Amino acid sequence: MNLQKRVNTFFIILFVNLFSFMNIFSSDEKDNQKVEQNKCRIESWYVLGPALYPLPGFHENAEKGFDVKKLTEYETLDLKKIAPASDSVISWFNNKTINWQSHTGFESIALKPVPHDSSMPQIAYLATYLNTNRWMKVKINITCCQLLKLYLNGTPQITKTNSENESKTDERECGEFHADLKLETGKHLLIIKTIHDPAAKKDWAIKADLEWDNSIPPNELTAELTPLHFFQIEQLLDGPKVNWAAISPNGQYVACQFSEQQPATEKVDVWIEIRQFDTGRTMHNYRGNLKISNFQWAPIGNRFAFTSLSNKTTTLWIMDLDSGSNESLLTNIKDFVNYTWAPSSQFIIYSTKDKVEKSESGIKRVKGLPDRWPTWRDKNYLYQVTVPEGITRRLTVGELSTGLETIHPDGKSLLFTRIVTDYENRPYSKTELYQLNLEDLTCKLIWEGYFFDSASWSPDGQQLLVLAGPSTFGELGLNIPPGMIPNDYDTQAYIFDIDLKKGEAITKKFNPTITQAVWSQFDGKIYFNTLDSSYQNIYCYHPKNKTFRRLKTAAEVVHSISLAKSAPRLVYTGESVSLPLTVFGMEVPQKKSTILAPAENENLRHLKLGKVEDWYFRNARNIQINGQIYYPPNFDPSQKYPCIVYYYGGTNPVTRSFGGRYPKNLWAAQGYIIYVLQPSGATGFGQAFSALHVNDWGQIVVDEIIEGVRQFLKAHQFIDSSRVGCIGASFGGFITQLLLTRTDMFRAAVAHAGISAIASYWGEGYWGYLYSAVATANSFPWNRKDIYVDQSPLFSADKINTPLLLTHGIDDTNVPPGESEQLYVALKLLGKEVEYLKVEGQNHVVMNYSKRKLWTKSIVAWFDKWLKGQPEFWNELYHNSQDTKQD
Repeated sequence: MNLQKRVNTFFIILFVNLFSFMNIFSSDEKDNQKVEQNKCRIESWYVLGPALYPLPGFHENAEKGFDVKKLTEYETLDLKKIAPASDSVISWFNNKTINWQSHTGFESIALKPVPHDSSMPQIAYLATYLNTNRWMKVKINITCCQLLKLYLNGTPQITKTNSENESKTDERECGEFHADLKLETGKHLLIIKTIHDPAAKKDWAIKADLEWDNSIPPNELTAELTPLHFFQIEQLLDGPKVNWAAISPNGQYVACQFSEQQPATEKVDVWIEIRQFDTGRTMHNYRGNLKISNFQWAPIGNRFAFTSLSNKTTTLWIMDLDSGSNESLLTNIKDFVNYTWAPSSQFIIYSTKDKVEKSESGIKRVKGLPDRWPTWRDKNYLYQVTVPEGITRRLTVGELSTGLETIHPDGKSLLFTRIVTDYENRPYSKTELYQLNLEDLTCKLIWEGYFFDSASWSPDGQQLLVLAGPSTFGELGLNIPPGMIPNDYDTQAYIFDIDLKKGEAITKKFNPTITQAVWSQFDGKIYFNTLDSSYQNIYCYHPKNKTFRRLKTAAEVVHSISLAKSAPRLVYTGESVSLPLTVFGMEVPQKKSTILAPAENENLRHLKLGKVEDWYFRNARNIQINGQIYYPPNFDPSQKYPCIVYYYGGTNPVTRSFGGRYPKNLWAAQGYIIYVLQPSGATGFGQAFSALHVNDWGQIVVDEIIEGVRQFLKAHQFIDSSRVGCIGASFGGFITQLLLTRTDMFRAAVAHAGISAIASYWGEGYWGYLYSAVATANSFPWNRKDIYVDQSPLFSADKINTPLLLTHGIDDTNVPPGESEQLYVALKLLGKEVEYLKVEGQNHVVMNYSKRKLWTKSIVAWFDKWLKGQPEFWNELYHNSQDTKQD
């Protein structure tokens, strides 16, 4: 019996050992297979060179020595601005050029030095593009006997300064070295700069391969030679950008202001170019030490004015293009605000700010609602200065600030405004419009009222063109059904007769919202820039026959227009879903637009965007709700895509812009379908549509978003309905929060600067009660609990089950950060999935370059985590954060 037990035990042990051995062998084999699957040999390169790269003169006598190793420290090419492509040419030294040449199918690249003096070093560049469909960490293994430096997207990664591997005795053997690369979704330029040491005995050859974690499929990363790339944050922020354009009075020249972010310093370089209208050729470039601000053409001649700032004082200059003269008109003006030319060019009206000293006690008695603002007690006053004599006089004083509106064409009077607090009527401040006689400086009140925007004279000085809300002149401008309250952010245009004190509502039945108006001195017509659904269009209005005509522009979103005074010409700045902000010129009567200042950004040269389509649905009231779909660049309808839904939901529509703070093109490039919709209440669709915003606070909007997304998903089977996210900012951030209390249809959500408690926003934000004067007209926390409590997401926080990312600028004066703070507290105590990113030093909009990049990437990383099941990017960004450790 004992013998039998021992035999049985022996066979059991033998069987277990054999089984374990087989498992070990099988496991090793599988691991080897995984390594092979997740390893990629780079066999496609662009090669530039080799080219001679001599050591500098007197290198033998350098104090600290200067040998070939030092050459790796110098950046011969600006690798952040190049995009290698087949046969693209690089200008080299001594009037020579070298080309990028493609090499494919080689395990290693063997470089042959140019025949020359054997003592001279030589340089070459290898480049390839890494394309990844997700965030991933990659290890690169490089074998090379010579010196080299590795760059990713122009940023150095590692440097090899020895030309032989000292641990090896065989001259044919070279050392292998490594670097870890962190790749975000998209395309990346990998460059190897290599220098041949003439003293080295080994071959000049390079080979490289990539390997990554087994959990990531092998097809997520490829190395290729096409420079074509998808939208990334660098394409949005880097490179020169157009800010504005203004045409000279005679239509011959166009002034364009450009800006370019300097990532290394966080500073922005701003300059002005004067270009010919006919050719777009740059005639003058004011860049560098000559800092030009507040540019304005003089109404007569080829002159312009600008300001410069030094030691906190301002100098106003007059520059004449014809004579080349540049004379100061005002010098060392303290607290300068702005200025305007008189139509005759014989004088300028300017304003300065009288600042009130802060109380030494540290206690401030608030004298009214606007006095909560830090600068309310500072007052602006008007002055006049003659041109070219520089004789000045003060025009206004008093307890209220004065703001210039317009100067009469005859130069004998001007209009200015004062703002008076009025707690009895919405919007709790009243505008007073005065006419000031410039001969005796007497002031006459010509109008007072509410929801006023701006006023300008007609060319003959007989009438005023007034921009204001629908209810500014009582019922004159209203076009809404009975019982509704107008949305006074839906700006209308009026022609007002000062003598008769009577107005005409010229856009009452015109659906687009007015954003800018110019009454042409040349043809007597009025040119309007408008919000027209998701477009911004230019319309020409004929005052005599009272007709509108839309001008055909080359941009879907026109930002500003500028008309020549004595020529049938205009310029405008505009962009489209696939076109960055550009300056265009146009002859009127309308002819084809011409590009005067293109968006010359090297980063955009090889950019590939996905298509954008309109998509509509009808809501419960059978009203069409407009929207757009942004597709990924390599869209495949046979696949299933995650989706991001974007909206604003407040009083303005989402325009068809190229980039913006919430860049739909960029999100689509990350592999998402983007659905943008324009819910009820937005301007640009007519007064009846925009009036739905008043006293609604998300009831209609949330229902429309839910219904719209349901119809959208049903109509597009290539979207995975279990992977849909939503995002909004400001009022849209409020909508995001409110949506999550009403539906679980979203897998993840983002709310930037959202309002969680309407009453606290109403009372704490600088402009909360003013915005609510329209959005919550005649409604207050004490008489409308159904709005201020029932519509506030904070009071329904327990119903939120969707993972939510809150982001907020700490210095936000519009929507105080407490709106995100309190919802974050509620959701954490409720055990919900929530993250909160506080952006230091930023107000309502994230402006700082580096913070905006991180903030934008964080939003993408959040959606990657929840909609793609890829938490690596988010973990990489925040795995070392103190907040995460505390959690």
